[in-house]
Amino acid sequence: MKPYRLLYPMRTYLVVAGKGEETNVMAADWVTVVSFEPFMVGVAVSPKRHTWGLIKKYREFVISVPSLDMLPDVWIAGTRHGPEKLKEMKITLVPSKAVETPSIKEALANVECKLVDERDYGDHTWFVGEVVGSSYRNDAFEGGKPNLEAEFLAHAAWTDFVTFEKRVHHPPGI
Repeated sequence: MKPYRLLYPMRTYLVVAGKGEETNVMAADWVTVVSFEPFMVGVAVSPKRHTWGLIKKYREFVISVPSLDMLPDVWIAGTRHGPEKLKEMKITLVPSKAVETPSIKEALANVECKLVDERDYGDHTWFVGEVVGSSYRNDAFEGGKPNLEAEFLAHAAWTDFVTFEKRVHHPPGI
């Protein structure tokens, strides 16, 4: 087994880059928060991916949070290459609040980022974006917390995806 698989399951996201006819969407598991103040997120993208060139060209991207309902689109975004795959997907691209890269209407949330840094590590580039805007479905985030009934998607193995159970666990004494 490849050692990176030991870190799974991981949340799955859609990364939107480009604008107009150049807009592309790719699936990504390697996404994380890198700073709270200012709020920044990072995503690892291979230079082999079309999205890599679009992030470098436009210097912005959107991280979209898919639900289980979006699994067919996540699969297309992760297994097909280039903007032509958008014709196969059932997503609706909508204007973002603070960047020119569109957001995904059907997503549970969209996090709009301006590129602030990029570094090559091995066979991927780590893109760091400052979050300059966001949108989300109110039913997916109730009281400042994710609603697990919204079926946030996680990637367990190549063709295996899971959602989070509705049971919440707390440390002893809390």
